[in-house]
Amino acid sequence: MRIKWQIKKKRGNFRPSLNYTITLESFEKNLAIHSVGVETQIPELPSAHKSYCLPGENERHPLWSPKRFHWIQVPYFKTGRVSEFIRLPFRESRDYPEVEESFRELRRIYEEKVCEAYGQSPFEQNGSLDITPATQKQVAARVTADRLMGLFGMAHGKEMSDKTPGAENGFFPGVG
Repeated sequence: MRIKWQIKKKRGNFRPSLNYTITLESFEKNLAIHSVGVETQIPELPSAHKSYCLPGENERHPLWSPKRFHWIQVPYFKTGRVSEFIRLPFRESRDYPEVEESFRELRRIYEEKVCEAYGQSPFEQNGSLDITPATQKQVAARVTADRLMGLFGMAHGKEMSDKTPGAENGFFPGVG
């Protein structure tokens, strides 16, 4: 799994944005691993639809503390790729250690799943069943008897009727 991210902020009171892409390696896609996710320490922002935060408002207020946090997750194995955007809180320090920590945690959990799935080695199992000797013996005797009866104009132990084609001439199929 490859994770790439970029944090960009415009000059002024604009909030930074986190853009990231997670791409699965082809062997990971072939393992059919269910997507895993983690709750990050990246706070969900009040008024997150706003690209800016003025001094003293929201996360720039001295008493502000986050109530909820973002989730990030590995892409579904059939698509193998996800690109997302998260608006980050405005910080004078420009320091966002929770971003890398969150991606590291996601990677750790996902790699556990990869190792677990990779341990499930492939196999092939074949089988067949045939008629049992007892049934074969019983059926073979009946088949042989039916063939012999047919040769002598008997069907299942009964004499063939006069309506059998060729019976009027004393001719029975299979008897020459």
